[in-house]
Amino acid sequence: MRFRIIWTGKTRDARLRALIEDYADRLSHFVRCEITELRELGRTDKAGIDKETRRISDALRPGSVTVVLDPEGLEWTSQELAAQLKSWEGNGVKEVAFVVGGPNGLAPELLSRADKRWSLSRLTLTHEMARVLLVEQLYRAFTIVHGLPYQK
Repeated sequence: MRFRIIWTGKTRDARLRALIEDYADRLSHFVRCEITELRELGRTDKAGIDKETRRISDALRPGSVTVVLDPEGLEWTSQELAAQLKSWEGNGVKEVAFVVGGPNGLAPELLSRADKRWSLSRLTLTHEMARVLLVEQLYRAFTIVHGLPYQK
């Protein structure tokens, strides 16, 4: 199985970027992981959001399970995420794409066609912090699946 993590904009804070790289490296022990950073348009109007969403959609590969991070999505515990990963593995899913939209959100078309909509928290997080949390939780879920001590 492979993970593709797609987000708009660069992670500017070097400390957060280092954390993302660290957890992505740890994650690579369990699954192939590719992070795709798309250029952020910076436009806040509907046309800008639609264009950004189209670029994200173009980056998605046919047949991959798409999980969109969405404040209106379901909240999973770390154990529920681990069970979901195990289910994808058991069902022979080849690729799971995790999408983090820009600060202005995603167009409704992408949200409606996503296989899963996942809310990391009811708290408001910066996009850079959400990226760290996403990669850390994916790593944590694999440690749960494999019974490693990190998850405690």
